[in-house]
Amino acid sequence: MKIGELAKRTGVSIRMLRYYETEGLLKPKRTTNGYRHYAQSEVRTVERIKLLGSAGMTLATIKQFLPCVRGEGPVFEPCDELRNVLCDQIKFADQKAAKLAQSRAILESFLFDIERQ
Repeated sequence: MKIGELAKRTGVSIRMLRYYETEGLLKPKRTTNGYRHYAQSEVRTVERIKLLGSAGMTLATIKQFLPCVRGEGPVFEPCDELRNVLCDQIKFADQKAAKLAQSRAILESFLFDIERQ
């Protein structure tokens, strides 16, 4: 399939798909006239990139994860590197959650002060 069809199927812009390619996340074949040709497996790859990105992972981290993906779903083969990356990502998410909770508490106190007047 051409890049436009991959973009349509995945909801990811053509520009972003090209960026994924430059980052080594996608590896389309080239036709004789130079067009990119994506295999059906690339749709699953883009869906996995989106899933991992929605979990807060950077493309560098996602790049580490993709070789460990197997099957149709987001199932990963166990490996120590993957475990370490996951632990780091969980710590990062916990830190972000703590900062958000702190921000929420501050905003709530502002609201309480306004409503008291």
